[in-house]
Amino acid sequence: MSSKAETSHDILLQRNEDRLLDFARNDRTQKTVGALVQSLGRTFMNQSSAASIADPADVGSIDAIINAAYEVISGSAGKKRDWNRERSLFIPGARLMPTIKEPGGTVSDDKVGPQMLDVEGFIERSTSHFEKNGFFEKEIARRTEEFGHIAHVWSTYESRHNANDAEPFMRGINSIQLFYDGKRWWIVSIYWQHENPEDPIPGKYL
Repeated sequence: MSSKAETSHDILLQRNEDRLLDFARNDRTQKTVGALVQSLGRTFMNQSSAASIADPADVGSIDAIINAAYEVISGSAGKKRDWNRERSLFIPGARLMPTIKEPGGTVSDDKVGPQMLDVEGFIERSTSHFEKNGFFEKEIARRTEEFGHIAHVWSTYESRHNANDAEPFMRGINSIQLFYDGKRWWIVSIYWQHENPEDPIPGKYL
């Protein structure tokens, strides 16, 4: 085969390889996008359908929705939580944000930051833990500020492995943002931090 023919042959092979790669990339992209759309669709349907069947007793007041938020996540090890009830408390797009140590942090720098979760992410994060561990959380103090349709609740909590444990294994504060749409209350976000030796809960929040 002549050098010219070989060059043409190589070019043709390269073009075919490029086409195959483009096809593979497009195929993967379409599959990825399709999976993402399905996932977002399921999330939207879960939140929308759950919100439509919210128990009026859970969302009729600030006190009711805060109590429901603590109650729904509490239970003995292996007890299935009512996650549709959990979904019904949160406005679509709501966020739950635990304050955690950032990856790569050391004891000396002790870097912390919020972990951004949507409702489905929180459910996924919590389910396996609740399957193996009892978890009972209750509010022990609260400060509430309201204006118009918005409210902020500073809620101090205690956590126990069993409801009748004499002492909690953990305490902390939930910063909860709420919205009233004229008919019901919604949780917009919950941002929390556990108590630790460096950050004890001040007496004014107990």
